[in-house]
Amino acid sequence: MTDNSKWVACWGNATSITNRREAVYAKDLTLRYPVRMPFSGSQLRFRFSNLTGTEPVTLDKVFVGHTPITFDGARSVCLLPGKETQSDAISYPVNRGDTIDVSFYMAGYTQMNSGTLITGPLSKGTYAYGDYADADEMPLNLSRNTNWFYFLNTIDVFTASHNRAVVCYGDSITAQSWPDYMAQLAFGSNTAVIRRAVSGTRILRQYDCITYQAYGLKGATRFPVEMNVAGATDLIIQHGINDIIHPVGTDVNPFRPWSDLPTVEEMQQGVENIYVKPAKAMGLKVWSGTLLPIYGWRTYNEDRELMRQQFNEWLRTSPLFDGCIDFDAAVRSVTNPKAFADGFDSGDHLHPSERAYEAMAHAAANKIIRSMPRYDHEEYL
Repeated sequence: MTDNSKWVACWGNATSITNRREAVYAKDLTLRYPVRMPFSGSQLRFRFSNLTGTEPVTLDKVFVGHTPITFDGARSVCLLPGKETQSDAISYPVNRGDTIDVSFYMAGYTQMNSGTLITGPLSKGTYAYGDYADADEMPLNLSRNTNWFYFLNTIDVFTASHNRAVVCYGDSITAQSWPDYMAQLAFGSNTAVIRRAVSGTRILRQYDCITYQAYGLKGATRFPVEMNVAGATDLIIQHGINDIIHPVGTDVNPFRPWSDLPTVEEMQQGVENIYVKPAKAMGLKVWSGTLLPIYGWRTYNEDRELMRQQFNEWLRTSPLFDGCIDFDAAVRSVTNPKAFADGFDSGDHLHPSERAYEAMAHAAANKIIRSMPRYDHEEYL
């Protein structure tokens, strides 16, 4: 019989400001998120976040499967703006490989301002108008799929002492598929992969206009909140490309002044002071992740490329880190290292293709997860 003795995060995303469109409220809505269990356990607890909301949010019914999730014994919960709320621990035995459905129903008008857009083979959601929180299935003719993850922030499982969580921290590249592929590679080990990523975020700056609010909070604001991860042992940081590519000058875009462009030294200091030092104080191993090619991206120029190369060299060699995951080397072209390898560019010259995300996952898993098969870059060229 397994000796369950500690809480470990088994699933997680960041919470950020959602994209500001014409409609920002929902009513009479059920959301359902399936989550695959990376290891077994006897209890579950759930954290819901209204971190970036400006109004209270009421979840009228919250279920895992057919079991109510309670909050101080109550079956509904009010998520206060700017706050995160953890459920009671509930007895809910799970086995490695089980898929649990987390569903919640919002009856009244609800500000949908706290969530994040996530993609990947393990990141799927469904919504329907009407109350289906404890239904066996969402009605096919009344539901649609979504990759927006609202309010549900983290799931912890009470599990064996040898299990652990690895945190993947970053921007849109990490909000897309490689953490899911890494979780697939890690399946069967003692490791859960927790994603803390928001598209568009930067280390040193953030936008306060509604046009770009969905690009999220800056590192100093995000990191202390997002690193609330039970059982975490390792942190992978793949962050900084938006600091380099966003500024274009107010004559081009009033919200992207040249004054936002940091020096490489400022980026290094930001990573050290905002991420590495606090993470080390938490007892975590910290892994740097190099920045990917940007050749052909709409704001590409040789000065930005030089910044990327200099920053990457620091990420590879700085003694601050416990090691480097060289994502750049895993996806770049052999003949033109400024660009993605053939088949590894999504088409926008910034985000990788699915094949490249798989290559990134192998690069990370081979460093962090023991007993991983070796990965040969040449297989994908």
